[in-house]
Amino acid sequence: MTEAEAEIHTEGRRKLVVGLGNPGMEGTRHSVGMAVLGAFAARLGGADCWRSDRHVSGEVILLEVQQTRVVLLRPRLLMNVNGVSVAKAAGKYGIKPEDILLVHDEMDKPLGKIALKHGGSARGHNGVRSCVDCLQTDVMLRLRVGIGRPSGKTSVDRHVLSRFNSEEQKVLESVLVQSVDLLISQLSQSDSPQDSQPASSPAGGRQAAQRREGWSENTAAQS
Repeated sequence: MTEAEAEIHTEGRRKLVVGLGNPGMEGTRHSVGMAVLGAFAARLGGADCWRSDRHVSGEVILLEVQQTRVVLLRPRLLMNVNGVSVAKAAGKYGIKPEDILLVHDEMDKPLGKIALKHGGSARGHNGVRSCVDCLQTDVMLRLRVGIGRPSGKTSVDRHVLSRFNSEEQKVLESVLVQSVDLLISQLSQSDSPQDSQPASSPAGGRQAAQRREGWSENTAAQS
């Protein structure tokens, strides 16, 4: 365990921020969550600090935002099994599901729009669904980054796996700035008794079916 990892395990606020996506396809719409994390790391001077961690099947950066110890995670697994990486990281760093923030693409919002969602269903997003299944709860906060729906006869798969065109890139630059601002604001908020309670979905949320200890290094050791 590195010194930075040891500090993450000490008392204090700890958060896990995850950019959902497909490895090797960082420039596509479906992996815009990874682009947000890249911009976030760059804003805090950590653009070159990503390191591979086989125990969490992903790349991580450990940093601090306003006295909050933060783990940034880019899974190196396909989108539909991103949750495996998230669960491993949560176990390794001792982070509760309600302290996890997922950043992902959202077709129901146009490019240029972002929104926070407090828990609830995956709304058809395979990466979020994987996280819900692997963590056995749906309480995780989500930053939804709009990519819009496909036009004409373009299939959903082709749309989400395509890259932004030159005009869209200009909009994306502004989106990344806004997203990073929102992440920093969210991570800088003071915890209150109400904040410490798990968020609930419209149906009340799925409670963890097992204790967090069940995730820990037993899962990580399988990578």
